[in-house]
Amino acid sequence: VQLQASGGGLVQAGGSLRLSCAASGRTISNYIMGWFRQAPGKEREFVAAISWSGDSTNYADSVKGRFSISRDNAKNTVYLQMNSLKPEDTAVYYCAAAWRTIATMRNAPAYPYWGQGTLVTVSS
Repeated sequence: VQLQASGGGLVQAGGSLRLSCAASGRTISNYIMGWFRQAPGKEREFVAAISWSGDSTNYADSVKGRFSISRDNAKNTVYLQMNSLKPEDTAVYYCAAAWRTIATMRNAPAYPYWGQGTLVTVSS
């Protein structure tokens, strides 16, 4: 599975962005899809994930209530809607894919497929 993330940019605090992750090579309908982020000088951290069927989602506490993950299997694309952005959300955001049987959606090493990342910068 090849993943291409897009939609990053510069936004003021309180603003919104929608990230997209377009998959190619195979359908993602049997894959758990996740978003992770890495801020400068910090380790990569889990942001959000959605089950292969779309009926289950999981969010980091830091983004719960502000971010929303969704998927459109017909378009082979996953989205991350980010609202009420804060300067601490500044990071490179990566989408990732894992086969639907992984034990936890929050575990980065469980995802074998990664996109190249898209930079989100939130100014104060």
